[in-house]
Amino acid sequence: METVLITGGTGLIGRTLTKALINKGYRVIVLTRDIANKGSNDRLSYAHWDVKKQTIDVNALQTADYIIHLAGAGVVDKKWTEAYKKEILESRTNSSKLIIKSLSANSNKVKAIISSSAIGWYGPDKTDTTAFTENDLSSPDFLGETCMLWEQSVEEAEKIGIRVCKLRTGIVLANDGGAMKEFKRPVLFGIAPILGSGKQMVSWIHIDDLCRMFVYAMENDTMKGSYNAVAPNPISNKTLMLTLAKIMRGRFFIPMHVPSFVLKIMMGSRSIEVLKSTTVSCDKIKKEGFTFLYPSIEAAINQLIKRRS
Repeated sequence: METVLITGGTGLIGRTLTKALINKGYRVIVLTRDIANKGSNDRLSYAHWDVKKQTIDVNALQTADYIIHLAGAGVVDKKWTEAYKKEILESRTNSSKLIIKSLSANSNKVKAIISSSAIGWYGPDKTDTTAFTENDLSSPDFLGETCMLWEQSVEEAEKIGIRVCKLRTGIVLANDGGAMKEFKRPVLFGIAPILGSGKQMVSWIHIDDLCRMFVYAMENDTMKGSYNAVAPNPISNKTLMLTLAKIMRGRFFIPMHVPSFVLKIMMGSRSIEVLKSTTVSCDKIKKEGFTFLYPSIEAAINQLIKRRS
C-alpha cells in the first residue's frame, strides 16, 4: 500500500481527492495546522505542519511515496488588499519551500510531487481566439505572476531528483463549494445572472475529472512539467448560466444581465476573474491518454444536479 501526502487536503478538492485515493487503495496523510479531533484509520491520518513557522512532521514526509500539493489561500475568498495578495502568493510559495527544504534535509522515498497551479497563468484571451497551451508565457498581471512563482517554487524539487508535475486548474465545478455553489444560488430563485457581456469564455472542469487527473499524473511517471486541467469544451458565461438554469429550473427562470461596473463595485479587483475570457486547451493531457468522464457542460451539470438530489 503506497502512501500519498496531501497539502490542502481539507479543502474542496482535497476532500474529494482523498476519497478517490482511498478508494484506489492508497493510504493518505493530510497535512494540516490543526490535527485535533480529526481522527484517523488504516487508510487516512493527519499530520501537523505550519507554513508560517516553517515546521512539518518529518515522519509523515518520510512515510510518503507521493506528495500532492494543493495548499494555498483562496483567490476570491477576500478582497485583494495588498496584504491578502501577499498571503495568496506566500501561502503557495512558502509551502513549497517548506516541503522541498524538508525533503532535502531528510531521507525520503518520494517519487513525485503533483502540484496544483491555475489557468490564471494565462491572462485574458488573445484577439485571435486561439486557445492557450502550456507553451504560452505567463501573464504579467497579479495572477499570472503568482502562478509563475508558484510553479517555480515547486520546480525546485527537480534539483533533488523528484519528478514534478503541475496541473493548471480551470474553474472547478462541484456541489460542495467553489464556483458552482455561487452559480446555483440565484438560479434557485429563478434568476440566471449573465455576468458582464456574457461572452467571456470559461475554461472549466468537473471535480471528479480533476481528481482523476491528479491521480493519473501521479501514477504515470512519464508526466512532467505543466498540464492544463480543463475540460475539452470551454463555454461562454452566458451558455454556462443558461444551461445550468435550464437543467435546474426547466423554463421557469429569467435571464438577467449584471453589468460589469456593478461587479467591479461589488468585488473590486477580484471582478477581473469573473469578467475575463480565458480559452484554454487540454490537448496535452489528452495526448498523455487521459479521458474525461464529463467532457461537456451538459454532462457535468446533469451529473452534479443528479448527485445532489
